[in-house]
Formats: sequence, structure tokens, C-alpha cells
Amino acid sequence: MVTYSREGECLLKADITRRTALKLVAGGAAFTLAAPALGQGLPDKILIGVPSSLSTPYGVADDTDHLSGTTMALEEINAGGGVLGRELELFVPDVDKLSPESCRQAIAACIDKKVLAISNAFLFAPIPAMDESAKYKCPYLSGNTQRNATEAYKANPAKYSHMLQTDPSETNYGWTYPMWLKKMEETKLWKPKNRKIHIVSEQVAYNQTILKAAKEAIAKSDFELDGLTDIQYPVNDWSPVIQKLREVDAGAIMINHWVASEYAAFCKQFKADPVPNSLVYLQYGPSQPEFLELGGSATEGFCWSTVLGVYGDARGQEFRKKYSERFPEFGDNMGLVYSGNGYDIVHYLKLSWEATGKPEDFAANVQWIRNNPYRGVCGMMNMNNEYQEALHYPDNAFGNQAATLEEGMSQLFVQVQDGKHKIIWPNEIAESKLQPAPWWS
Repeated sequence: MVTYSREGECLLKADITRRTALKLVAGGAAFTLAAPALGQGLPDKILIGVPSSLSTPYGVADDTDHLSGTTMALEEINAGGGVLGRELELFVPDVDKLSPESCRQAIAACIDKKVLAISNAFLFAPIPAMDESAKYKCPYLSGNTQRNATEAYKANPAKYSHMLQTDPSETNYGWTYPMWLKKMEETKLWKPKNRKIHIVSEQVAYNQTILKAAKEAIAKSDFELDGLTDIQYPVNDWSPVIQKLREVDAGAIMINHWVASEYAAFCKQFKADPVPNSLVYLQYGPSQPEFLELGGSATEGFCWSTVLGVYGDARGQEFRKKYSERFPEFGDNMGLVYSGNGYDIVHYLKLSWEATGKPEDFAANVQWIRNNPYRGVCGMMNMNNEYQEALHYPDNAFGNQAATLEEGMSQLFVQVQDGKHKIIWPNEIAESKLQPAPWWS
């Protein structure tokens, strides 16, 4: 049983779901969450701030996954006696990821509550949040995946010393894409009908950064960029895009977007009028559970990737099993990214607090985390570098890379096979191999 309190109101819930989370924060109010009390006479609780997008139409899936994984870690730790005899508790302010002011206000709310750490999936306006948190400087761990945020750290490490990005930046989606194409070609499971790549790209800064990196990497590969189609969220009809894809007839197609429901709609329309024998890659969004739920059989054969995700190794499979048992309403179709990230962050903080013995000493804990990489269910978080972001694997020769799998966090390339997500590359942690898509002859 988990206890929630909101502005003096107490209620009991057995779990958090993507649907009930919206009801819990109706009106945008924040709430706190804790596992059952460890006992009487304990020191004050350790409060962790978890800004979450719970009342906007975007970001709910990722943030609820992050909050669910965080909750599971909290329950495990509290059941084992807490940290230094202190119970963990969560403070969860609502946030609009696209609003700079809302991002700032969510962090300000955490500061007002005197949290001892902040854990966040991602914000599309990270700098206002970073600036607000710089007034307080508690450890701020996120899966933000944005190089503009870590560039800010690099430019002013004193101001942003507390900012720790637990995954590689989005630049790697672009830089690694032609490398992946080449690896798929080398397997002989995909024979490109031509060397052309066509990219369909959203206009938010996140996707534009990926596009810029992809152009840089493609220019150094033996593939060629043959056209770019712009899209703008929300995409209500993919027909004009698919018509353009058929006209270009590129051997490889990249859809550089981020919304799972719109990716699902694309798959349905593409399946009805496909580009024969093209390898179609969808950037990140399919990791959200809504993709398979809404797309159904139309998602079969599509590929995607994430620079942050739960591995398919023994450790990752154990987490997936525990997560499914804890949240049976999600079934087997759990979110593979932020569920593990939220879980890993809390366990990382636990190790730091126990090592320093002083959760209130922000600087000491930031320094410990920076100096002590942690291998979680999503791979290695090694942020001891000029960007203070997790090192990326595989090495794509564009910087901040790890030479081996266990030195960094692996980008996971995945294909939908028989209605399930299967990691197909890198080979060290692959669960399957690339399979022919339904539109291949």
C-alpha cells in the first residue's frame, strides 16, 4: 500500500498507473509519496523531488514509467530499513515539459519542500530548471538526453556542478544511425536497394539536434542524404509524408519524432501504402507502451532505438520481471526506458548517501556520484567527464564515447518482432537478429 498526501488531504492507492496518475494531480497540485513507516523515533525522512508531467497530453507515458520505477526502488529500500535508518519519501510536482516557466516552477516547488535530491525523466526546457536548481544545488539526476543542457554544464561547471545527466545525449541518435545501417548491411540480413537515406524530422530543438548530428555522420559514411521532410507536432495525417517517401524511394528511412501515439498512426498508414524494401527506423518514441497498444500488428518489422533503456541481460530481465509483478496492469508491455532509469537513480542515490553518511551535504554527494560510476539495469552511468553525462556505447567517433560495453551506456537498437520489442544490436546484448519487414519482398 502506498500513501499519497496532497495539500493536507490523505488517500491510499495500491499503485500508480498512466491513467490514475492524471486523477491524482487534477488541477496540477503536487503530492508526496512514501512507503509504510519503518517505525517510531527515526530521524527525519529523506525527501526526493520527482517533477512529473501528469496533467498534459504529452510526457505522461515516460514520466509515469519514471515515477513507477522510482516508486519500486523506494519500496525496496524502505522495506530493507531505508537509508541510514531514514525512510525515503517522494515529492511529485506536476510539470509541463514544454513550458520554461512550468519547468522552473516545478524545481522551485522542490526547493521549497527542501528535497535532498531531484530525479527527473526529461524536460524540453531544461535550462530554466537548471538555473532555478542552481540556487539550491542538491544532486539533480535526470535522463534528459539533451546536449544543450550538458553544454551548459561544460561552459559553467561551477554553476551547474550538481547537474548529472544519467544518459548520453540525443546527438548520438544522429551520429550512430549510419553506423547501425552499415552493421545491418554487414549481417546480410538487409540488402540496401540503394544508398539513399530520407529523413522525416520534427521541429523541436531535441529533434533538430538529432537531425544536425545525423547529417554530420551521413556525410562521413557511404550512404547519402537524399531529402528531408519537415513535420510539426501534432501530426494528424501522415499521407503526404508517405507519398513523399514513395517518391524518393530511399533504401533507408528515418522518422525523427518523439510521440508514441503518432508513430503508431504512421505505422498503420505506412503498412497500407509502404515503400517496398526500405529499412524504416523510428527514433525513440516506440519505447513508450502506447506504441504497441495503439499500433498493434501494424508495428511489426519497424526498428527504433534508445540511448537509455533496460538491457535484456540477466539483470535487466530480473528487473522486468519484478516490475511486471509490481505493476501487473502494465502487463508485459512495460516502458523500457524511464522505468529502469527512475529505479537506477534512487539506488544510485542510496549508495551515495550511505558512502558520505550525509544526505544533506549536497556537494559531497554530487562529488561521490561523479567519481563512482554505477552499473544499473540500464547500463553504466559514468558521468565523470567534461559534459557530466553518461558515456555512450558503441563508440561512434564523435566524442564522449565508451570503448567497451561495460564502460558506458549502450544505445539499444530494437525491432518489433511477433508483437514484442527485441534488441537486435549491439551484438553483445542482442536478444535477436534483424528480421525481414512485412513490406520487404
